[in-house]
Amino acid sequence: MLKDRLRSDPFSPPLHSQPKKSGAPAQAQSRSSHGLDQFFSSLEDQEGLSILDFSGASQANISFITSMGHRIYSNDVLRTMEEAFGSGGDFVANQADPQRAATFLRESLDFPERSFDGALVWDTLQFLAPPLLQDTVDQLCRILRPQASLLAIFHAEEKAQTAPLYTYRIVESKTMSLTPRNQVRPVQYFNNRSLEKLFQKYHSVKFFLTRDHLREVIVRR
Repeated sequence: MLKDRLRSDPFSPPLHSQPKKSGAPAQAQSRSSHGLDQFFSSLEDQEGLSILDFSGASQANISFITSMGHRIYSNDVLRTMEEAFGSGGDFVANQADPQRAATFLRESLDFPERSFDGALVWDTLQFLAPPLLQDTVDQLCRILRPQASLLAIFHAEEKAQTAPLYTYRIVESKTMSLTPRNQVRPVQYFNNRSLEKLFQKYHSVKFFLTRDHLREVIVRR
């Protein structure tokens, strides 16, 4: 049986994050998303699919996915990263610790092969450093069924010293809501070529560059 990992605790930002300035709470902004549209288009005319959501237990996401007749398995992967790598040293350097890395993979992706018909990964992958990043992408490939779609998001500014960390919520099939959580120092920069190499075990990779400096990536298993 699949593990339903619903978590309600908020993400504790990693050690390389920059605290938000005091003042009014961050406001959510809704925008259209070609990547989200492509993801849900891949689910059309199907029911009873299993979708993995890396954003944690979100009522908006749960309600939207279940209203389509699908099952959602929620896991706050950013929080799992913080638990695995955020104490006792540098957040990025700790990812090279075999024991910590194994714990992260077990807590995030310990599912049987071909368990899911889609994965909403959001922007989590950009906070992982090699070789753990590649191991995570390969594990996702293992637990996705053939032809399953994966949506991932990466910040697209090559010279940016910091980038916003968002909470992602589904508004409708073509619209997502982004709420800034923190400013973070990117682990590395991803361009189209590096992403094609990262997902080389998958069938196809498609890119959408947005006006707010995000690169949406749709990957087909």
